[in-house]
This record gives sequence, C-alpha cells and structure tokens, in this order.
Amino acid sequence: MTLTLDPGTPSAPAERRRPRRPGFASVALVPAAILLLLAVVGPVVVPFSPVEVVDRPDLMPGATHWFGTDSAGMDVFSRTIAATRNNLLIGLITTVLATSLGILVGLTVGMNESRRGPVGTLARGISRALDLAQAVPAIIIGLVLIAFFGATIPSLTLALTVILLPNQARLVRTEVLRVRGEAFLDAARISGDSELALIAKHVLPNSSWPALENASLVFGSAIVLTAGLGFLGVGLHPPTPEWGSMIAIGAPGAASGRWWSALFPAIALALTVFAVSGVGRRLFGDD
Repeated sequence: MTLTLDPGTPSAPAERRRPRRPGFASVALVPAAILLLLAVVGPVVVPFSPVEVVDRPDLMPGATHWFGTDSAGMDVFSRTIAATRNNLLIGLITTVLATSLGILVGLTVGMNESRRGPVGTLARGISRALDLAQAVPAIIIGLVLIAFFGATIPSLTLALTVILLPNQARLVRTEVLRVRGEAFLDAARISGDSELALIAKHVLPNSSWPALENASLVFGSAIVLTAGLGFLGVGLHPPTPEWGSMIAIGAPGAASGRWWSALFPAIALALTVFAVSGVGRRLFGDD
C-alpha cells in the first residue's frame, strides 16, 4: 500500500519544507567562524606567552593556568590558542594550492591523454604518476620532503600539497573524461568555438566541482597530517605552538596522570576537523 499526502492538507507543505531548515543549517558555520577569530586574534589576547616558560612544570588546570602547564612550564591554554593560527594557515594554503593545481592538472590530463604523440604520452605518464603518488603512504611522502626542505610552514605546505594534490587531480580528470564526450561540446564546436574557449566555458565549470566539494576534506586532512608529522617530531620545531607537537610532548605524562598537556590540543584538533567538515556539508550538502 502506498501512502500519499493530500497537497491540500495544511501538513503537507510543512513536511516538505522541514528537511531544509536553512536557519538551523547556518549553525554549522559558527564553529568555523570562532576558529577563524581565534586564529586572527588568539595569539594577541592569550594571557601568557605561548613560547616562554611562565611557571612550574606540570601544574594542573586552575584559576591561573586554565589548561595547566606542560613539562617545560609553558601555559597549555596560551599554546593551544596560538597554535590555531599555525595549523589553520597551513591547512588553508594547502587546500588552495592542492585544489587549484589539482584542477589544472586534472583538466590537462583529461583533455590530452587520449591524444597521439608526445602530448598524449606525457598526459598518460602524469596520470600514472598520480596513481603512484596515491599508492605511497602520505606520512612517508611528508617525511621525505621535510627531510629535504626542513620543517617550516612553507615546507610543510609544499609537502602536504604534494600529498593531497593527486586525489583532487584524479577527481577532476574523471569528470573531464565524462564531460568531453557530451553532445553540447560538439554543438559548441560546430558553432565555431575554439578548443580553448570550449575548455574555459564548458569543460572547466562542469568538471571542477568534485574538487571544490572535496576541499573541506582536503583542509581537514591537511590539519590532521600536520599534527601527525608534529607528533612524529618532524613538524614545526618547539617552542613554536602546534597541536601535534604539543600532543607528543604531553603524551608521556598522560600515562602518569598529567593528562592536560595532551588532552586539550587533541580536543582542539578534533573540534577543528569537525568544524571544517560542517562547513563542507553546509556549502555542498543537501541542507
């Protein structure tokens, strides 16, 4: 038996409108806005210097030090807030570079890999290189690149871009292969559009959306990988505040009851990934 709603009843329109909840969906942007505010003003308004020893080591959270102090005597609250700027900056730059370059590479490969001659051979070689890059564990690529270029914000951004670009490029390449066979491209060619005009007006707008939808995942992955490299000791050098290195410094003490040094940076990391994923769902989801 099929249950139907009478469009004339008062409840039917309400039932259809309920899943949208545009006002409620906007709440997903609030955590991201708070993070952005902390990244801008946080290092300025923290109560203590995030890179200097301010008290005795391993003090429990209290009225003076809200998140306690770490094993070196630095204020955990100030360092957790100040690290927001570094982690978000690395994540943002990586997302912009990986997405924009991924769109360019995926578009170039998708439009040329079926051609004969050197151009087609080069495009197919790049496609195989993207597959190979995705087969290598991300941490290994990061460790190798940082060993060559050092652990700075530019080098970390470069390493993460190399790690995350291949997936963006493959998403765009797959969509280009679909779009370039559509009938509207043939109609545009017949009307006299050049190949470059076809790419700019039709192929690019219709094939770049998967990478744009995936940008929030790239942002979250960049932040997690930055923390992972910092946890392994190859991230930003202490005392530069960064969540991964803070977790690594506090992890040994957590086993003996000094949990606060590792817990609060870990919570900040988890909340940031949650906030970024919420932005992605708000921008590209069905809400």
